[in-house]
Amino acid sequence: MKQRHHLAASTLGALLVLAGCSQSGDQAPAPQQAQAPADDSADKLNTYRQLQRIGNDEMAVTMGKEILSRYPNSDAAKEVQQSLPAIEQRYKESSEKNRLAGLWLYQVSPMEGGTQSTATIYTSQPSGEERVRLVLRRHTEWGQNAFLFNGGPHGFVCKGVCSIKATFDGKPGTIAAFAPTTGEPALLFKDDKGFIAQLEKAKKITMDVTLQDGEKKQTLVFETGGFDPSKWQAVAKSSAKKK
Repeated sequence: MKQRHHLAASTLGALLVLAGCSQSGDQAPAPQQAQAPADDSADKLNTYRQLQRIGNDEMAVTMGKEILSRYPNSDAAKEVQQSLPAIEQRYKESSEKNRLAGLWLYQVSPMEGGTQSTATIYTSQPSGEERVRLVLRRHTEWGQNAFLFNGGPHGFVCKGVCSIKATFDGKPGTIAAFAPTTGEPALLFKDDKGFIAQLEKAKKITMDVTLQDGEKKQTLVFETGGFDPSKWQAVAKSSAKKK
């Protein structure tokens, strides 16, 4: 009888242990509640204001758009909505101005017979390997010139003095030009002063030319609005040669 009671007690103890293990193993940890992201719109608005004060329009536009996107109903968004359009417009205009200015290359270098100063811009169309250069040149011996230069193996079709159909900001005009007798793939403008005066006022110039390569007709597009006359340096004329 004692043996049966001992066995029952042992069995009950084992069952209690198993039950405890089962409850411990099956019990899932309580899920953590997702925390809402902290509202740091006030801090970002402060940064936005600082960027305005130092004139960093690019970063101010980025920060302003982030505030509007993440906190559209906040007081910060209301303030940004008032100032951001003007900042964004100013930034776009500044970026375009810098882009146009970057299309020009200014150089002063030794050249056969003296020193030359050039202002050069490539066509926006055509692009790539078919680009054509427009060059403004001052030379101590040769004076001032304005001309087209085709970097490819072929030049332009132009017999004697030819007339290039052109537009200056959409206004039609013509440019009298001639090919150099030395054979370079170029077209020199007869009235360089008149052309440069028009260029200084124009944002975009087009020229219709014919290339020697299969007599291909081509419209050249130059975005000239970033030209800076002050960067096209003058060069002193060489003194008269001694006899």
